[in-house]
Amino acid sequence: MSDPRPVCLITGASAGIGAACAELAAKRGYDLVLTYRSDGTGAEATRAMAEAAGARVVLVQADVAEPDDIDRIYATLDAEFGRIDALVNNAGAIDSIARLTDMDHARLTRIFAVNVIGAMLVAKGAVQRMEARGGGAIVNVSSVAARLGSGGQFVDYAATKGAIDTFTKGLSDEVAPSGIRVNAVRPGIIVTDIHGKAGAPERVDKLGPMTPMRRAGTAAEVATSVLYLLSDEASYVTGAFLDVSGGR
Repeated sequence: MSDPRPVCLITGASAGIGAACAELAAKRGYDLVLTYRSDGTGAEATRAMAEAAGARVVLVQADVAEPDDIDRIYATLDAEFGRIDALVNNAGAIDSIARLTDMDHARLTRIFAVNVIGAMLVAKGAVQRMEARGGGAIVNVSSVAARLGSGGQFVDYAATKGAIDTFTKGLSDEVAPSGIRVNAVRPGIIVTDIHGKAGAPERVDKLGPMTPMRRAGTAAEVATSVLYLLSDEASYVTGAFLDVSGGR
């Protein structure tokens, strides 16, 4: 009997980078647990793409800002597959463009609950299971905003991604002896709907040509980097940050 297909959990998989990672992971031989918060139509479309590529796919509606929802993600994963080999820690929140002086406690609490605390608790669940199995790989989706700061635009979002970078390095050191690799990708200006959610759909067209490569990137290009870091080709890579930003 052949070994079962490896299982990858991808949070925030209804669109953009998460959806692209799901499609490519399916093509690379993973079965998938995919989460989404509100876009059920997008999640079903992602499921269909992944199933067409040969994966078994389980969808879980969940808000990673809610600890009970994270527990439900892992209860479903345990019941359906009984294993996790890879995690793409992708779910994230962004708000409208604003200066710090226009941000309130509710906005900051929400974005940190999703982008930092939620990501850490999702990683916790993966590490517990990966340690029991003897290894695995985690990729956190950060952003070049972590080093650029996004002043006058999204200093809150940038701060959460700075936290993810620190978390990536610390966790990678913590779990390397257990055979778990933890890395991060830092996308730059990527063609996804996140810019529209921030009230600036024109941002890609404006900033893409200003990168050294003179264009925006695609979600598929980010997914390729994520799947590399999950793969055995990156077997001696941990605690690393891969900028997918066209040189920005």
